Amino acid sequence: MKGIKKSLTEEYLYLDFSHQIEGCMFPLHTSVTLFLLSYCDCKIFKVCLVPTEKGADISLKNVVPQDVEVQIISRQELPPIVQNCCLPAVVEKPDNFCRAGLAVVLRHIIQKSYEADPSKKEILELLGFKKTCLKACAEVSQWTRLCELTIPLAIENFLRESSDQHPTIPAEILQLERKLSEPVRVHNDDKLRRQKLKQQKAAGVGPSLAKEKTKSKVPREETSEELDSSSESLELKVAFSKLTVQEEPATTNREPSHIRKAKASDLPPLEHVFAEGLYFTLADIVLLPCIHHFLVIICKKLSEKLIEFPLLAAWYQRIQEVPRVKTAASQCGIQFLHLPELLATSNEQDSNLHEVPGVEEQSDASFIGGPRPTMTKLMEKGIEVMFSPHPCPTWTLDWNSLPAAVSPKEGKMSSDRALRKQQQLNNLVYVVTNQAKPGDRIVDFCSGGGHVGIVLAHMLPSCQVTLIENKELSLIRAKKRSDELGLSNIWFIQANMEYFTGMFNIGVALHACGVATDMVIEHCIKTRASFVTCPCCYGFIQNTSKFNFPKSEQFKKTLSYKEHMILCRFADQTAVQLPPQRRLVGKQCMCLVDLDRARAAEERGYSVQMLELKLIEDTELILSSS
Repeated sequence: MKGIKKSLTEEYLYLDFSHQIEGCMFPLHTSVTLFLLSYCDCKIFKVCLVPTEKGADISLKNVVPQDVEVQIISRQELPPIVQNCCLPAVVEKPDNFCRAGLAVVLRHIIQKSYEADPSKKEILELLGFKKTCLKACAEVSQWTRLCELTIPLAIENFLRESSDQHPTIPAEILQLERKLSEPVRVHNDDKLRRQKLKQQKAAGVGPSLAKEKTKSKVPREETSEELDSSSESLELKVAFSKLTVQEEPATTNREPSHIRKAKASDLPPLEHVFAEGLYFTLADIVLLPCIHHFLVIICKKLSEKLIEFPLLAAWYQRIQEVPRVKTAASQCGIQFLHLPELLATSNEQDSNLHEVPGVEEQSDASFIGGPRPTMTKLMEKGIEVMFSPHPCPTWTLDWNSLPAAVSPKEGKMSSDRALRKQQQLNNLVYVVTNQAKPGDRIVDFCSGGGHVGIVLAHMLPSCQVTLIENKELSLIRAKKRSDELGLSNIWFIQANMEYFTGMFNIGVALHACGVATDMVIEHCIKTRASFVTCPCCYGFIQNTSKFNFPKSEQFKKTLSYKEHMILCRFADQTAVQLPPQRRLVGKQCMCLVDLDRARAAEERGYSVQMLELKLIEDTELILSSS
């Protein structure tokens, strides 16, 4: 029995491999993952390298930790579920639960390493405050996107261009340098800033971290008098005290009156010690291999440029003092550089580097607030609220005859909410089951606890259903319900949407929040799959690096971004508790926002219906395409 249990919990880690140059394994996602395995001293995964090209020269000397067993397999040998995802990926046996994407996989490695040895609390600390480091998906978090996607890709391009005499400095590196110059915000921000003010008052103006000697020794415990007079910054003391499992520096005496009464605006800002602020986190693990290989090229070919990155250089030197980092790095072929000490400059970084292109709205002198002028403007152009009646408003699943695990009541929610969820599922399942054909692949995007996907997998046994969700606990709950039902036609993928690369026929999304609905529709259009979506959280819609609103040419010619946002803000105001007239305006705004989405899809060759859900309370819409 023990052997059976072990085989059920066995996990395989799949990593891409293209080539290596001077101790750098490409792609950098693979280098980062191996570095984390080395740092965590993690041996619980079976590691498989997957060459990106046939006949690739696979030399692993000095780039893979010696105590990590590695197997080389072809892409055709990957489990089917992994063949539908970008690597890195981790799969539990049996092969129906996959975690894909760098941030998701790294967070899982940390969690499993800690579970294997709970004494390694410093490993769990890599997940940061409230365990949220790189948890937000890259589609909505600029910081996750920078660490997980844009910096590794930018450095890979930079290294490929390094054969030229003067490769271009990636804009993402300038963005990171600027990020390191921003004030740090932590949960005990005010307390630490007052301690820093006290330290500065005692010793004059405190030194900047970038000007400090980079060989910062891990401090011993000091008395409050030593803390007050020490020339070492408070930020460094706080950061390294946590790494050595000491209490953070604190004074036992009450702060002097002038420190207690100082205004928040007069308190000195906290400076970065590590990438996310004061503490060493997963973000530093991700960035280290990338920044190291960037600095190698800078020192070789563009040494005069190094002065432009004083904060990045200081971070690079400081991270070497973290326990076990040097050992882990050397096992992965990273030999740290000795950089000259640099002073922080006051030169402004490139002010043209916006974090999210297209978010800022140009001023519109003709703009009039409120939804009614905007709706009138659309009506004058012949654009009015329109939707089709539900084709079968009385149709319902026979919930009483279905197994208990199919019902949303099994998904840990109140009876009232479960009843409402059943009504939503009645509407969505009717539309999908009328479109689906035997053998179709159906993807439930932003699946949450699997309310839609599990019903579809049960009702359509001849179809393959895939649940994609970024939240691990929700997907684990969905898998538990699926196991109770004995479903064999269902996959579970914990990943950001863009890490799913498989082909499919129908994409479904119930309450993909804000622009997540637009991401689902875009994913379906790229695959030429039909989509059935029930949007929500219209108030969260805004321009992103991928989408600009309005989306359709028809709406763009009529409305500005600001006017479209007015519609989005009012589209959420359809709750039954609101006055009838206000609910009507909210419903009209909701219909217009979704009409823009429908028109944008139609401009790309789709036929789209807008259906009103039949609910006891409130108003919701379905966008159904063919």
